[in-house]
Order: sequence, then C-alpha cells, then structure tokens
Amino acid sequence: MPKSLALLCIVLISTFSYAQKAVSLKGRVIDETTKLPIESATVYLSAVKDSSVVDYTITNKLGKFDFQLKKITQPVFLKISYVSYRESKIQLPSVTEDKDFGTIALKEAENQLDEIVIKNETPPIRIKKDTLEFNASSFKLRPDANVETLLKQLPGVEIDAEGKITVNGKEVNQILVNGKPFFDKDGKIALQNLPSDIINKVQVTDTKTKKEEITGQAASSNNASINLTIDEDKNKGFFGKFMAGGGTDERYESSALVNYFKGKRKISVLASSNNINSTGFSMDEIFDNMRGNRNNSFYTSNDGSFGLNGMRFGGNKGITHSNLVGINYSDEPAKEFDTSASYFFASADTSNKNKTEQTNFLPDGNFRTNSESDSKEDKYSHNLNMELEYKIDSTASFVFVPKFSKANSQSVSNSYEESMDDANQLLNESTSFVTNENDRTSFSNTIDFNKSFRRKGRNLSGTLQNENTRSQIDNLTNSSTIFYQGTDPDDIRNQIKNTRNVTDKYAVGIQYTEPVIDSLSFNISLDVEQEKKLESRTAFDFDPVSGTYTVENDLLSNYLTSSRNTIWAKTGFAISKSKLNLYVYGGQAITRFDNHSLYLGNVVDLNKKYILPIFDVWGGYNFTKTKGIWLNYNYEVYFPEASQILPVENLANPLNTLVGNPDLEPNKYHQVYFSFRDFDYATRSGYSVYAGGSIYDSQIVSSTIFDENRRRRTSYENITGTYDTWLGFNWSKTIKKEQHNFKFSLGFNSGYDLQKGFTNGELYEAHVFDLTPRLNFTYDYGELFSINPSYRYTLNDTKYTNYVVSSASSFVHRFNLQTTNYWPKNWVFGNDFGYTYNSNIADGFKKDFYLWNTSLAYSFYDKKFTLKVKVYDMLNQNQNATRTITPTTIRDEENIVLKRYAMFSLTYKIEKFAGKEKKSNGSRFMW
Repeated sequence: MPKSLALLCIVLISTFSYAQKAVSLKGRVIDETTKLPIESATVYLSAVKDSSVVDYTITNKLGKFDFQLKKITQPVFLKISYVSYRESKIQLPSVTEDKDFGTIALKEAENQLDEIVIKNETPPIRIKKDTLEFNASSFKLRPDANVETLLKQLPGVEIDAEGKITVNGKEVNQILVNGKPFFDKDGKIALQNLPSDIINKVQVTDTKTKKEEITGQAASSNNASINLTIDEDKNKGFFGKFMAGGGTDERYESSALVNYFKGKRKISVLASSNNINSTGFSMDEIFDNMRGNRNNSFYTSNDGSFGLNGMRFGGNKGITHSNLVGINYSDEPAKEFDTSASYFFASADTSNKNKTEQTNFLPDGNFRTNSESDSKEDKYSHNLNMELEYKIDSTASFVFVPKFSKANSQSVSNSYEESMDDANQLLNESTSFVTNENDRTSFSNTIDFNKSFRRKGRNLSGTLQNENTRSQIDNLTNSSTIFYQGTDPDDIRNQIKNTRNVTDKYAVGIQYTEPVIDSLSFNISLDVEQEKKLESRTAFDFDPVSGTYTVENDLLSNYLTSSRNTIWAKTGFAISKSKLNLYVYGGQAITRFDNHSLYLGNVVDLNKKYILPIFDVWGGYNFTKTKGIWLNYNYEVYFPEASQILPVENLANPLNTLVGNPDLEPNKYHQVYFSFRDFDYATRSGYSVYAGGSIYDSQIVSSTIFDENRRRRTSYENITGTYDTWLGFNWSKTIKKEQHNFKFSLGFNSGYDLQKGFTNGELYEAHVFDLTPRLNFTYDYGELFSINPSYRYTLNDTKYTNYVVSSASSFVHRFNLQTTNYWPKNWVFGNDFGYTYNSNIADGFKKDFYLWNTSLAYSFYDKKFTLKVKVYDMLNQNQNATRTITPTTIRDEENIVLKRYAMFSLTYKIEKFAGKEKKSNGSRFMW
C-alpha cells in the first residue's frame, strides 16, 4: 500500500511539471457568413511528416479554444473541422511559444464532396447534432487490445467495477456492431472478443426506439447506445482466436471465436468450456477467462454472479463447469430487408457445500437457525433471438423480434437444519433429501409498425406482442422435521410434487402523433393487454406396499389461475426544440383482475376491478452540446400474484405455511429521476450528478407469525408511507502528454430509505442509509507499462423503531491494484491484487483477505501464438464468508470457492482481411 501511494505522488508531481512547461494556442472559430460562433468544432494538431494527431481540443459555446501543450519543435498543421463545413488548415513550423490565432472563419461545404477527408486527417472526435463520434485510430492502443480497452481510452467513457458502462454520465444499455447486435445488444461478447484494430469509429447516441429512429424524434430514455463501425478494409475477411489451457487441481479452460465479415454479412461462431466459474468468452488479453478485476464487462449482482441468457455464472458459490456454443448472423439479403440472429447453447454444472447460521429477531425472544447442505445442479439452455426489419419505403417499416428459449435444470440436495432459542433449547430440527427438475420453454414476439406521413412529425405506429411460457417442475422430497416444543406432530414426508406453470400474455397498441407547430405535437394512444397465469400442483406420497408414489396428497395439491385484462388510454403532448425536449402523458388504466382457486374440493373466486391514473413526464434541456439535465416522473402499479391474494394455504414447506390476503391492494408508487451532466472535451474532464426515489402509496410486504416451535405462517399486508431515495456523483479527467496518459475518476453512490415490515405481527420501521465513495486512477506509459489502483468504501447503517434492536451498522473496504508490463518485447507481465476488509462477517471468520492473480505471457511467430502461465489466488486466501443483515435476520453463510491454481495456456490468432493475412508486427497510431 505505501509503495502504491508513493507511485501516485510521483505521477501527480510529473503531471504538474508538464503543466508548468505548457505553451498556449488559442483562437475563436466562427461561421464565415453569419459571423456566429461555432460550438464543438474539433481543433487538432497533426504532424506534417506523417499526419499523425498530436493533440486535440473542442471549441466552447463561444467558439473559443485554448491548447495547453508541451513545446513542439517539428512542423505541424493546426486543423479545424466541423460537420458540413470545409476544413481549415494552418501550417506551423513549430510550437515553442504562446500564439493567439484570433478569429478563424469556416466556410460551409457546398456539397458532400467538400466533406470528404483523407483517412489519416480524420479528427479524433466529432460532435454532431445527436451523435458523439470518436475516431478509433486516434487513441493509443496496443495491437492486441480488445474493444473494451478502446472504450476505456475514450474521454468521458467509464467502466466501473461491476461492468456498468457510462458515457458522460449516461448509462449504456446497447452496444451494436455496424448497427446490428453482436450476439446480443448488451455488447458483452463484442467488448471482450472483437479486436480494437478493426474498429473505425465509435459512435455514441441516445438510445431510441424504432419509432424514434424512423421519425427523428428525440429519445424518450436517458440511456446511451454505442455503435462500433468496422474499418472498410477490415469488413471483408476472416479473423479469430483459439485458446486452450490446463492447470493444477484439474482446472482447465478453452475458448474459440471465429468471425467471417463480408460487407453487410457477418457470421461469428463462439465456443468455450472450462471449470473455473467463467462463461469462457471473456478472452482478456492478460488473464483470458480467469475471473478477477479485469474481466468486468458483465454487470454483476451483489454476490458476484452474472447472467447470460437466463443462466447464472460465478457468484463465488461452488465450483462450476460450463460449456457454451453460440452463432451470430447478420445480413441484408435483399434491399430494404435487414436481418440479425443469434443462437446460444449453454450448460453449467455446479457443486457446492453450504453452511449457514441465522439469527432471527422476534419481540418475544430471538432464535437461531443452523444449517448445512451439500448440493449439485446441472442445467442447460437453448436461446434463439432474431430481429427482422423490412422497410416498405423511406416512411414506413415493419420490425419483427421473435425470441425462443428452452431451459432445463436438475438439482440434488442433502441438508440438515436445527433451530434453538436464546437458552439453547432445541425448537425443531429437520433432515431432507430433495431433487428438482425444472423444464421451461418460452416464446415471445414483438411486431412493430411505423408510418411517417408527408407532414413532418405526423406519425402512426402499432405494436403486437406475445409472451408464452410453459414450465414443468418435478420435485421429490424425503424429509423429517421434528418439533420439540408443544404438542405439534412431527412432519415426515416421502413424496413427489408435479407443478405446471403457464403464462400467456398478449398486447396490442396503437399510437398517433399529430404536429401542431414545428416544435409542438399531440399524441393519443390506446393499449390493450391480457395476461393469464396458471399454476397446477399435484402431490403423491410414497406407497410402501407398491413401492411407488401413488397415494394422492390433497393437502399439497392445488390449482390456481389469474387473469388480468388492462386497457390504457393516454393522451399527451411533446415539445421538441434544439435545446429542449419535453413529453407529458396522462390517462387512465382500467383493469379487471380475476383469480380462481380449487383446493381440497373448495372453489374460491376473487374478482376485482380497478380504475387507476396514468401520468408520465420526461424530458431534458441541453445548455450546450455536452451539458444538460434530464428529468423523469411516472406513476407505477404492479399487481400481486394469485398466491398472494387468494386465501388458500400452501403447505409445501413444513416450516413455513403460506396463505394469501384477499384484501391485498397492488403496489402503487411515484417514481422520480433527475440527472445533470457536464463534460468538457477541451479539458477532457467532466462530471455528472443523479438523484431519484420512489414513494409508495401502497407496498406489499410479507407478515410472518411464529409459533412456539418457531414454525412460520406467512401472509401479505399493505403498508403506506415507505420510500427509497438515491444520490450519486461521478467525476473524471484525462491528461495526455506524449507517452504519458493519466486518467482520474472519483464518485459516490448513496441512499436513504424508509422500510416498514412485520415481525411476529408487530409493525416496525427501519431507516436505512448507505454510502459508497470510490476512487480510481490509471497511468499508462506508452506501450511499456500500465498501473491502475482503485479504492471503494461501502457503509450501511440502519436505525430501527419498535424493534428488538435499535441499530445495525457495517462497512467494507476494497482496494485493488492492476499492473501490466509490456517489456521486454513480446513479453507481458500482469498482476491483479485485491484487498477486502468486511466488518459484516461473524466472529470466528476472517474479516479480511487478499486475492492476487498473476500472468506471464510470451508471444511468438509474428504474435500469432501466445504462451501464458497464470496463477489464481497466489496467496491462497480466497474465501466466501458473508453476512447479510435484513430488518428481521442476521445471516452468516459460507460456500465452497475456487482456491489457488495455476494455468498454462496457448492462444492462436488468425486475421485475414480482403484475402491477405494481417501482419502483427505493426502498431496503431500513438499520440
């Protein structure tokens, strides 16, 4: 830790020393005809010798620019570029003293030919009306870097420790390649697997619906979309990567990605297999598939797991052996007809041993539950996603988005559990052997039609949607539950349960927009949705005479259905100006909610009708092209499940009986969100602030009553007056000086919530405060060295009212250090070091641990082959002892985790573009 701080001080001193030696180049850019200032024009210096970019900046809203750079003794060009204007170029013999260029006038381009620029003169960044465009070749990268590495070099782009990507404060929810999904729109596979040197431009826009794309309307979301355009001479060829490795403790990994691009036709095949808790396609240039701080392009949950097509991977709970095969295809087989499709097969087999200690807080006395389990789960899934777009003409189009999935999981678990009171008296104990098989099939489809009319802004759109899901769950339970208090009989089970779930949802919507004036339009829409759910469970006890499960158990058999029919009628208006976009919609939702149950021969019907308000407001105001605010308000309603509202018992769990509440109301809440962002590309620095919250008119919570054996009876209640709020801040700055690249970022997330609930029938309140500040710093020295220290602190503090404890508090320190050394030539030495201290771990468990991964690689044969030796958890300290605190429990849990292992791997790369094999000894442009 002290060495890292010392290095950081040296870097800061170096940064300030550069600032002291800087010279200034400044001026003002205007329109030659109107004499008005041009905002966001790109001003950059390029070497006369080879046209390589030396530095760049962006004009502000007054058209002014001011370079602060080190002295340059070689001849350079000062170039000013702006979309639809002719480029201005001034040759300078050197840059050794301050210079004011005064006013520089740009002339409008007369036709498209005036906008043609030589490839090596393309500006590093362009800001168009609604698009931020980066020229990939203007950013320093190693030849073997992937797209994720490229994004991390772009000013304003941040990738946090959980894999969430933001651009100037906006979260990225879609990543496309030449406008099409690459396996999936989330871009996970593209980030880790596509080489950066095939990328021409990185285009950032607001995420839009198909209707908004066709009509040119402003985006109705506050998310960003990234489109990666392929370099023209790389868009016809074959390239890929193959990797295989074996290690100690029988660990192994393998993966392959093969791509064939030919114009608009793109075919990619992906495959992997490993037993190191990885999906297998991360292909990080340092650690391949080894999980660690670098492989973070997947948004992870709190337990560290991440999902792919409905399956979970990792999570530090057990050892997983996974296999994956995927195919991606996109093309334009006919004029005005675009297609894209992807198919995945994934399987994962996980073995785990779990040990849990849980303290349960009750007004009449606490009790403790200890449990141990040994489990194994095998699962697989097939997923097919397609998107077909047919453009009837320039004003109308159909879009079809069908999706199909089939998944199966089988699990076996042996467990033991016991509960004791404060005096260590045994209340109950149980042993169980349980098997489950879940087979699930789903199909969904969305058909969108959009038609724009001759009058600008007039639009008609329609949507048809369906979602159909079928699942069959077969369960075998052999359990014995003994109660030691009172006179309750013991619960002995040897039975099977077969549960069938069916969900059918259909929706149709139509929307019409009529412009009043250029900036004002009115909107009217009608949406109809029908959702039907069915749950049918039959149970059979074991017949010792026949040796089969044929004795019907009516207590555990039931039949539930629910039907929801809703009509949404909305009207509103939209204001769209150059700086302001505002949308206001209101109306009513009319819902018929019918529920039916057949249990023990008794029929229960519960039918309800609701007329609820609809009100949505969203919009933004842009002060400049890089500074703006966003505001969103909406009123949301979510209906309960049939099992929550029907007064029918569910006795499936011998320690917890569930029963619905017929008086239960839906969840109803107000939600608001606000953000402000400001990024200055001239100084490569910016910040964003966001805040929001939800206030509940009605919230559904569970209410549990415990008997003397601490057997539970759980129902559901409505509470009011609860809320959750959040506030966040991000700041980043990039400094580039010749071979030195510094990137600083800091921020925090915080929240304050009021929660309410019931413990043994008594209402309590919990005021929850959480705070997570974070710091991140990256320093790159040319192609030789990179260091990235980061720190995060998490605080959680809860104050209780009418509860057995008055407060609970915990904190976590996380420090990570990544270093990569690219010297000597063809060698790469990488290290990921992490330190975690968690106060929220029970006494008797180690509260802190170190995780150190290291990798040494050597490339040969023109860098087509790479040999690596990697070690996971060098210090053999990885652990999974966690504590979870809720308003009613404290839960300490321990699972099996991956421990230290070494891995030896060989990677082979092939790249052939336009029939020629690419040489690997060159490097991309450095600036």
